[in-house]
Order: sequence, then C-alpha cells, then structure tokens
Amino acid sequence: IGRAERPQPGLQQFEVARLIVRNAAGLCLGVLIAGLGFAAAWDRALLRGRRSVRALRIEGKDRVILELANAESLPMRISPRRYVSGLAVILPGAASMHRTIVVVRDMLEPSSFRALRLWALWGRVPDAGPRRPAGQAGGIERTIF
Repeated sequence: IGRAERPQPGLQQFEVARLIVRNAAGLCLGVLIAGLGFAAAWDRALLRGRRSVRALRIEGKDRVILELANAESLPMRISPRRYVSGLAVILPGAASMHRTIVVVRDMLEPSSFRALRLWALWGRVPDAGPRRPAGQAGGIERTIF
C-alpha cells in the first residue's frame, strides 16, 4: 500500500471519538425520551395521577363529563372524528381540549362498552331513561365507567 492510501493516525482517532460522542448523545436522548414516555404513561394511562379519568358521563351527542381521580368534574366536547371498533373506542377532544380518551373493551362490562360504542357512532345510548319534554334542557345522560 502506498503512502497516500494509508489513513493518518490522527484522523482515525478523530473519527472514532466523533462516533462515540454521536452515539452517546443518541443513547442519552433515547433514554430521556423513554423516561418521559414512562412518566406520562404512569400519570395518565395507568390512572395513577390525580387528574386521571375515573368515569365518563355522557351528557349529549358530543359532550361528556370526565370525573377525575381528585373528584373534579371536567366537561369535554368530543370531536366528530372518532375511532370505534369492537376492541376500542377513541374519543379525541375538540380543538380546545388536549385530551384523548381511549377505552379498551376489557375496561368495561360488555353492556357498558356496547353503549359507549353506540353513542360514539350514532349519538344515542340504549336505556338512557325516559326522554325529557321538549322544553327542558339536557339530553342523554349515562355514566359509562
């Protein structure tokens, strides 16, 4: 091998150091993102936080009341864009809300999950009770979970 084809020792060390620093930064960033994801899941998805949803009360065609773990009630307008399947119901909040409610089939009794699916699709809940007279405010009201 000629002299021009041999890599210079200083350049090799620089390249190795650059790879180590770049991979270490990527590793640290990955650990940080995983930690933040775990903290968010612990607080919200695992229902450990004070503001985790414990109950969902249907108030109308596109409105629900969220009952939180700290006994607070939070009205929420549901976006018309909803995902409904036999396994899960995903209810994104309207533009002003930064919450999305995900309910999986195993979280509820079969009759309650069916009622939630029907409400999410058609805006009606079976066995919602007697209809109110036309002059009274209100609508569908049923606690799902």
